[in-house]
Amino acid sequence: MSTSSSGGAKARRKEFWLGFVFAGLGAVLFSAKAIVAKLTYRYGVDALTVIGFRMLLSLPFFALVGYMQARMARRGRLARLNWRESLQIVFLGFLGYYLSSYLDFLGLEYISAGLERLILFLSPTFVLLLSALYLKQAISRGQWVALALSYLGVVFVFFQDLSLSGDRVMLGSAFVMGSALSYAVYLISSGVIIQRVGATRLVAYAMSVSAGFSIAHFLAFKGLQGLAQPAPVYWLSALHAVVHTVVPTFITMWAVARIGAPTTAQLGLLGPVSVLFLAGWLLDEPITALQLVGTAFTLAGAVVLARMRRA
Repeated sequence: MSTSSSGGAKARRKEFWLGFVFAGLGAVLFSAKAIVAKLTYRYGVDALTVIGFRMLLSLPFFALVGYMQARMARRGRLARLNWRESLQIVFLGFLGYYLSSYLDFLGLEYISAGLERLILFLSPTFVLLLSALYLKQAISRGQWVALALSYLGVVFVFFQDLSLSGDRVMLGSAFVMGSALSYAVYLISSGVIIQRVGATRLVAYAMSVSAGFSIAHFLAFKGLQGLAQPAPVYWLSALHAVVHTVVPTFITMWAVARIGAPTTAQLGLLGPVSVLFLAGWLLDEPITALQLVGTAFTLAGAVVLARMRRA
């Protein structure tokens, strides 16, 4: 093997593992949003207020990065977007982080966080199936094994959290199901356009669009008086905006650029399991032996997935 070939293989492995770490960390940070949302709900706010404050406080970050990316395009350092790509970005902004997030937070008003996390685990399956159906990407045996291990772990972890009682369980479950499906479509669609637009520019533009939809929705229904909230709502929303929105959004898209949407989505299984420990720490929820066994299965699925990397 030549030196150049060896160096190229080493660089590809490095890129894969960097994408792997980005995907895992992004999943953990994204999933922890459920805890922040539950804490914010304690102050009498609803889903529209939670997502409105989230996007209002995160918009300056995305707008700044978007402005810098647009300036680079004007100077010829990046390819200019055509009208079709611009429409695609508007669609992604609406679908991926406005509609998906709103449906998720709306569902959290009606069902437990445990049931919400379980339903969101369907998103990687949607991504794999949509990739196979529309992008003609074969689902390998290893991916099925990784999914099987991870989903078996999910059953263990969240089995005792499930509750089918209550009149609004089906409604809340439908909302979260819609969130999982819309986010899966977002990942698939972003994986198609990301190669030309670039991960950083795509996230900055799409999230700015999403913030615009979210803020407009909030102001249309709440008005300026909706901004009058207790101080804890503001600092929890600031945490939600920066740590659980801005940072994971960028690193997740960087992961998609390196390892693809299906693998990124499968690694997303790590995130909600991590909430088990965060909830025990921050919300004093009990951690049982059954939940720990489930966590081990889910982590085993992630390890199988990692070993499938291409040289």
